[in-house]
Amino acid sequence: MIPPAPQGRSIAGVDGPARTERHPGPGTADPPPAEQPPGGSGRRPVVLGATRTLFTTAGMIGVYFLLPLDRGFTTRTVIGLAAGVLVVGLLVAWQVRLILRAPHPALRAVEGIALSVPLFLLLFATAYVQLSGTDPGAFTEPLDRVDGLYFVVTVFATVGFGDISPVSTVARLLTTVHMVGDLVLIGLVLRLFLAAVNRRRRTTEPGSSSGAAA
Repeated sequence: MIPPAPQGRSIAGVDGPARTERHPGPGTADPPPAEQPPGGSGRRPVVLGATRTLFTTAGMIGVYFLLPLDRGFTTRTVIGLAAGVLVVGLLVAWQVRLILRAPHPALRAVEGIALSVPLFLLLFATAYVQLSGTDPGAFTEPLDRVDGLYFVVTVFATVGFGDISPVSTVARLLTTVHMVGDLVLIGLVLRLFLAAVNRRRRTTEPGSSSGAAA
């Protein structure tokens, strides 16, 4: 005769391996709930990040098409362009800080790229349109807002269709600065964002020094 099994214990071959204790004894605590990753899980952070990125980019393009660009290309234009590039640099530094604190650093890095790159390109598109308005012969054809946006994208992508190219000395100097800025933006800024993402992931891994200190 097989003796009866104690209550609350699983019987091998009867209850199956998946069932253990049915009725925990007195003083037995329930297992803690599974921890959720910070910032939520699933598709919600991705959807929110994509929405913010879309609205931010669309907003900057809308401002570009609404700005009064009928003013001539002067020294104030160059100063404004330099100030705008400085703002982009400060924005990149701020985005790096956000990545280092973000629960989803990769998503935050994508948002940072989607904010920094369009802003940088729109600054030069504005300058190109103003320069073309002051000197219609500065480029192979006069530039309107769409042409200016098209030109900065082709320069950034290094496509070089050749339909629009700088002709005057000022236009060539401005385009040269733009190309150097593109190289810095691609090589340095993206590397900074990637390093920040990797550092944030290391600090959030279980057993990391920062996690143990917390």
